[in-house]
Amino acid sequence: MSDNSNGSWTRREWLSAAGTAMVTTAVGNTKVGAVEPLGSQTPATAPLPLSEFEPKSMLHVEESRVQRARFPVIDFHTHVSRRRAERPAVPPAELVKTMDAVNLHTMVNLTGGSGEDLGAAIALFDRGFPRRFVTMTEPTWTRASEPGYAAWQADEIGKAKAAGAVGVKVLKTLGLYLRDGGPQGRLVRVDDPRFDPMWDACGRLELPVAIHVGDPEAFFLPIDRFNERFEELNAHPDWSFHGRDFPTFTEILDARDRVFAKHPKTTFVALHVGHWAENLKAVGEMLDRFRNVHVEIGARIGELGRQPRTATRFFDKYQDRILFGTDAIPLGTETPQQVFGEDLYRIYYRFLETDDEYFDYAPARLPPQGRWKIYGVGLREGILRKVYNENAERVLGLKLV
Repeated sequence: MSDNSNGSWTRREWLSAAGTAMVTTAVGNTKVGAVEPLGSQTPATAPLPLSEFEPKSMLHVEESRVQRARFPVIDFHTHVSRRRAERPAVPPAELVKTMDAVNLHTMVNLTGGSGEDLGAAIALFDRGFPRRFVTMTEPTWTRASEPGYAAWQADEIGKAKAAGAVGVKVLKTLGLYLRDGGPQGRLVRVDDPRFDPMWDACGRLELPVAIHVGDPEAFFLPIDRFNERFEELNAHPDWSFHGRDFPTFTEILDARDRVFAKHPKTTFVALHVGHWAENLKAVGEMLDRFRNVHVEIGARIGELGRQPRTATRFFDKYQDRILFGTDAIPLGTETPQQVFGEDLYRIYYRFLETDDEYFDYAPARLPPQGRWKIYGVGLREGILRKVYNENAERVLGLKLV
């Protein structure tokens, strides 16, 4: 028996000893062999690296298999083409096979580039497979410091529309990477007035702006034991925007909101649930302030699905202004929550169409963004139709489905 002369017993030792005493009482004076407490029999467990920790849930709950979306889907947030310097691209015919399997009708290719790159993407995807792909253009940031850039960029947006572009994509280059005077220069603010002619041109030409200028809130905090995205940031420290001369998270959003306010005739789609899926109350207040703004859900069901009741109310209230998106990328494995494939879309459909509980938000061995599971929101049929395709058609001004 363990030596417990100091009066310190573990719960397991206490239960084992208590069980031994009951056996002795039951057999009266019969001699019974001593029973070692279970705690003393348990072998020591070696420390387990967190990266190897893959617990299997013991919950016995419903597991729906949503093979195809209930209604045809327009994915408003994808990256299917690559610039010529980044070849090869995935042949569009191969993408269409997966699209047909999951009832994905149209992929909106946000990063079509500009000039010859844009023309090549439109020829390969949009014209090769009409209504299955539509492509947006991008500003030419490398010329932003040149004299006359403002007027030149506005003119280029007009040329892009004439070439077939359906919108303009603004990456987080603006606000977090673009600098005047080279890599050591001053960061250019999201609301820098040199871009006003570009925003105005988008409104005049009825081209929606898909804008992404802020990453998850945790990316602006220290990479420490309190950061819920520690594993993700520890693996990719260059994704952090904490410290140095970066603006704070709220400063980025405030600058973005000033653009929304200054250009009310331009339609904006604030990607990734308005850049703040962790705070749906704030996103709702933003939508209430700016009637020219919509949001999409790409790469953020990991946030929406861990607050299912709040998310359901959000979908209900803003059902006319939420677009379906995944941020899908046909190649690569670094961000499994974005890798294009049937498994990715079926997780999104399960989240939107069912009331399932506690399931993975990405097709990955380990949760890529944080160690949590999600819950379905089970949207009503009318809301599903809007989110899946009707809202996107209205924003794009196109009949695709």
